[in-house]
Amino acid sequence: MGLPLRKNRATLPPACQVTEALGFLRGAWALNVVWQLRGQARRFGELRHDLPRISARVLSLRLRELESRGLVVRHALDSSPPSAEYALTALGRELLPAIDILAAVSQKLTAA
Repeated sequence: MGLPLRKNRATLPPACQVTEALGFLRGAWALNVVWQLRGQARRFGELRHDLPRISARVLSLRLRELESRGLVVRHALDSSPPSAEYALTALGRELLPAIDILAAVSQKLTAA
């Protein structure tokens, strides 16, 4: 005879906002890209330099996804060759305190 199943008393909203938020940031490197944009707008090549393990294809995909979610904005630059820079939107900047907390917890976990 097993232990009785206990009822979960935590109440979740009908559509869990945490799950939805994580869905917006799905995919490898999404949080890293947001983090790299925290200080100022960056060009694609600058992001590739700062994230050397990400492929150009994946970086391009993540930037497009973050842009479609309203977290990043792309500004075309009047230059030759054509170029663009990416910056966080106000909504994207709201993620930064949460990323700071995740980084702090990660440090504690790796130190343990």
